[in-house]
Amino acid sequence: MILHKGKYLHLICEDNWEYVKRVNCSGIVVIVPMNKEHKVIFVEQFRRPVEAQVIEWPAGLVNDKTLPDPETMEEAARRELLEETGYEAGHLSLLVEGPISSGLSSESITFYQALDVVKIGPGGGDATESIKVHEIPLKEADLWLYEMEKKGFLVDPKVYVGLYFLKM
Repeated sequence: MILHKGKYLHLICEDNWEYVKRVNCSGIVVIVPMNKEHKVIFVEQFRRPVEAQVIEWPAGLVNDKTLPDPETMEEAARRELLEETGYEAGHLSLLVEGPISSGLSSESITFYQALDVVKIGPGGGDATESIKVHEIPLKEADLWLYEMEKKGFLVDPKVYVGLYFLKM
């Protein structure tokens, strides 16, 4: 049973569970980018639900815009990487897919690794976003994230999942 219908989310009650279902897309991609100099590309943006600046990987919704043809997960990953960071991937590969918060949401996310990324545009997101891009040497990423937390930023735990794959 749908308890509430929002523009982007529905609140569902089913078998004594209440959870959220996104209704404006077909998936979510998370991109883990690194350039040839082994610098990782993080994004920073204000997130209203937690009332804080959050350090994240570039990410976004799949098929959330009206397009003549549905986009694939990989196409969405490439689009989001360019839109949010201004970088283009030389090589993009699937890492892992799974639930984002299995007790709260029906959403799954798909991680892509983007290697040999090259800056070709301004980044910063679309008209509804205000994204700051950070290029950090991989070997300094853990310390940089710790320092950002000390300054009051929140770090999305998915960042550590991406770093795990980059350090393999």
